[in-house]
Amino acid sequence: MRRRLSAALLISLAVLFLFASISLHLSRSSISRSDLVTRYPIPSPTSDLIRELQSPPSIHVNVDPISTVAVLLPDWEILVIVSPETPLSAGHHGYVCVFQNNSTSDAKLAGILPSRNRTAFYCLMPRRVKLLRPFLQPALSTRLHHINTNKHAPELFRWTFLVYESFSTVDDVVLFAKGLNNRPGVNRPPSEFRCVFGDNAVRTAVTSSSQEVFRCQHPDLTALNDAVNATTISLEIVEKNQVVPSVAYYTSPKRRRIINGSDLIAGHTQPSHELCACTMVYNVAKVLREWVTYHSRIGVDRFFLYDNDSDDDLGHVVRQLNREGFNITTTFWIWPKTQEAGFSHAAVFGKSLCKWMMYIDVDEFVFAPNAWSQAPAPERHMLKSLIPKEPDIGQVSILCNEFGPSNQKTHPLEGVTQGYTCRRRLGRLQQRHKSIVLLEAVEHSLLNMIHHFQIKKEFRSWQLSMEEAIVNHYKYQAWPEFQTKFRRRVSAYVVDWTEKVNPASKDRAPGIGFKPVKPNGWEDMFCEVRDERLTMLTKKWFGSPSSSKMVWQS
Repeated sequence: MRRRLSAALLISLAVLFLFASISLHLSRSSISRSDLVTRYPIPSPTSDLIRELQSPPSIHVNVDPISTVAVLLPDWEILVIVSPETPLSAGHHGYVCVFQNNSTSDAKLAGILPSRNRTAFYCLMPRRVKLLRPFLQPALSTRLHHINTNKHAPELFRWTFLVYESFSTVDDVVLFAKGLNNRPGVNRPPSEFRCVFGDNAVRTAVTSSSQEVFRCQHPDLTALNDAVNATTISLEIVEKNQVVPSVAYYTSPKRRRIINGSDLIAGHTQPSHELCACTMVYNVAKVLREWVTYHSRIGVDRFFLYDNDSDDDLGHVVRQLNREGFNITTTFWIWPKTQEAGFSHAAVFGKSLCKWMMYIDVDEFVFAPNAWSQAPAPERHMLKSLIPKEPDIGQVSILCNEFGPSNQKTHPLEGVTQGYTCRRRLGRLQQRHKSIVLLEAVEHSLLNMIHHFQIKKEFRSWQLSMEEAIVNHYKYQAWPEFQTKFRRRVSAYVVDWTEKVNPASKDRAPGIGFKPVKPNGWEDMFCEVRDERLTMLTKKWFGSPSSSKMVWQS
C-alpha cells in the first residue's frame, strides 16, 4: 500500500514539475514584440518601423494647449502659427505638435510672420496621421503634463486655398490669397468677392482682384466687436457664400500726424530713399555679401529680402552686414510659390520708403559696360544715372546675359562675378529683362510678371540698350548650386522642374530633364561667348591690393 502511495506521489510531483516547466516556457514565448523592443532595443533601421506600428507613446505636454492655427504645406509639413498676443513660456524651443490620435512630432521654429509678428513652428505629419481623414489641426504644447488632443479640433487648412497675409495702406487693405485666381492672365472680377473682418463678419467691397492680390476698403472700426489689433480678415466668395480659410489679421490704417505744422497722413510723405532693391531668397547666405556690397557701392540705398524659408546662415549674415552699415530688411515670406505676391507686397510696403525699386535676384548684377569700364572706383550715383529724367517714365527695363558653369565644379570662393566668365549667345528676342520700377507708377492691382510691373496709363516703360546697361545673370552655376533649383520654383505660375509639363518653358534649363541628375559635360555647357568685362571691373574695384582675395571674402 505504501509503495502504491509513494509511486502515486512521485507521479504527481513529476506531472506538477512538467506542468510548471510548460507554463514557464509558454509565458516566455508570449512576451510581445512591443515588450522586446521596449526592454531590448534593436539597433537597426527596423526599430523605427516597429515603433511606428506600436501605439503612440505617452507624451507629457501642457494641460492647456497654446492657441494656434495650422496649415498643411507641401511634403507633409505643417506650419503652426501662434495666435497674436499669446505668450510662449518656453521661448522658441521645447515644443511638440500633438495630433488627433495623440501621435506627436517635434516643433521646430520656422520664423516670425510679418503681420502681427506671430511666431510660427514647423511640424512633420507622423505616418500614422496620414492615414486619417479628415486631417485635424494639431495642438502645440511643451512637454510637461499628459493630455489628450481635442477630438473636435477644426480641420487643417490647406496652403492651396488660403488667405495668408494682409497689409493695410492709408487708403485700403491688401490681401494675399491662394486658390482663387489660378491661371496666369485670368483674374476673376472683384465683384465676386467681399472682404470679411472679424467674427461678427463686417464686410467691405473688393476693388481689385489680380493674381494672388486683392484690395478692399477699410471697415468701419466702430462696427468691429473684436479688438482691432486681433481682428481676422478673409475673403468671401459671394456666389457660394463661402469664406476662404485665413491666417491673416487686419491692422487699422495709420493715424494722421503733424509734421512742420501740416496735417499729413503717414505713408504720403516723401520717400527717404531714392533707390532700393528687392529680391526673394532661399539659402543665399554665401553669396549675399557679394551682391549687397556691389550694388550698395553703385547706388542701392536699402535692400528688401523676402526669405522663402531659408535654413542656412542667412540671418547671421544679414545682421553682420547691417552692423557694417548696410541697410537690409528681411521679411519672412514662407509661403510656397508666391514670388509675384511677395513683390507686390514689397511695392506697397516700400512705397513710403523708396522712390524706385529694383527687382533682381541675388545671382544677377547690373552694370553699364561703356560708362563704367574706365571708372577707377564704384560711385553711388552710377545706378541712378541709368534712370531717365523724363517725369512720365515709370519703369526702366534692362536686358540679361545668361552665364554658364564656366568649368566650375563648386561655388567659386572669390564670388560669382570672378568665377563665371562664359555665357550664352542669345538673340534679343530670347533675352529676359529685369526692371527698376517707380513705385508711384505701379498700377492699383499690383499686377507683375515677377520682375516687371503693370504701370499706370499716365506712365510709360523705357528699355535701356545693351551698351547702356546689362544684367549679368549667373544662372547656370556649378552643379551643386544649380541643382537646388529643383527644390521648388518660387513663381505661382511656373511649374516645378520635377513636373513633366511645359518642357519648353524659358524658365527651364535647356537639355535638363525632370530630375536633378547632372548631365555629362555640365561644366562646359552654355559657354558660347567669353565675357570678362564685369570680372575685370569688379577685380579693379573690390580686389585686395595685398592679396588675391575680394573684399567680400571672409
